[in-house]
Amino acid sequence: MSGKIKTQIEFLVALQDLDLMIKEIEEVKELGFEVKGEGLSSLTRARDELVQKIKKPLLAAYERLRNRYKRAIVPVKDDNCLGCFMKLPTSITAHGRTDKEVLVCENCGRILYWLT
Repeated sequence: MSGKIKTQIEFLVALQDLDLMIKEIEEVKELGFEVKGEGLSSLTRARDELVQKIKKPLLAAYERLRNRYKRAIVPVKDDNCLGCFMKLPTSITAHGRTDKEVLVCENCGRILYWLT
């Protein structure tokens, strides 16, 4: 992968993982269970630090998608978007494998990344 694009995609995947963990903790609290320790505040601090490393336009796109979908950034497997499970056009899969730009699914709009 191209260094900068790979790093931005890796940051987004990590951010999504943090967001999902934070949401799970909040849902457990809503059910009336006590969450002990520094878990939520540690995750929130880690999220704040990570957000600073992501380019603003990419972060804005991620946040928009996150409001719409549970997962805003999804892997591609066998040339299929694992967000909507649609087959991606060859033009996207050829560009995606070069990792020179951030690509989105033409069907669902999610940000794509390729598993290596």
